[in-house]
Amino acid sequence: MSLAIASRPLVSLTLPQEGARRFATQLFLALGATLLLAVSAKTKVVLGPVDLSLQTLAVLLIGATFGMRLGVATLLLYLAEGAMGLPVFQGTPEKGLGLAYMMGPTGGFLLGFVAMAAIAGWAADRGLDRNPIKFAGALLVAEVALMALGFAWLAGLIGADKAWMFGVQPFILADLVKVALAACLMPVAWALLRSLGVSRE
Repeated sequence: MSLAIASRPLVSLTLPQEGARRFATQLFLALGATLLLAVSAKTKVVLGPVDLSLQTLAVLLIGATFGMRLGVATLLLYLAEGAMGLPVFQGTPEKGLGLAYMMGPTGGFLLGFVAMAAIAGWAADRGLDRNPIKFAGALLVAEVALMALGFAWLAGLIGADKAWMFGVQPFILADLVKVALAACLMPVAWALLRSLGVSRE
């Protein structure tokens, strides 16, 4: 049986219509996604002096899959977990916990994750995640928002030159690869669902 979808995010295929069951499912998905974010933050690829995590890719895919409202709520829940002292961020517990860590050098990037999920979710809510070119454009905007917030925060702590050199420049290429990967994965997921008769657009 096909389910008609009109420019809604992928998660809409799994959500019940009833209020209580819908909320419970959303909460379960959000909690599961925060676990994915924590794991992705700890998954590091070492390239010389720079450690790259898979977290940016996870944020993009959560925003794209969940849509703007649930995606943003999930990222805010993730930040709340970190603020309560749970070791969910990349540098925790080694570099501190809770609000003290969040106010450090990565604070702007943590805020940027919320903006990134919002933009990716906004694009998915409008069906742009069905087209890799259009979706890539939206995800590039999300990437710029992340980097802008991260750079601005870091520049206030160590100066603009160092913020660019250590906080932005080393990550540009890797993040562009993640943007391209996310932009391709979502249309593939929708195409697979169409081939299985799960969605009809």
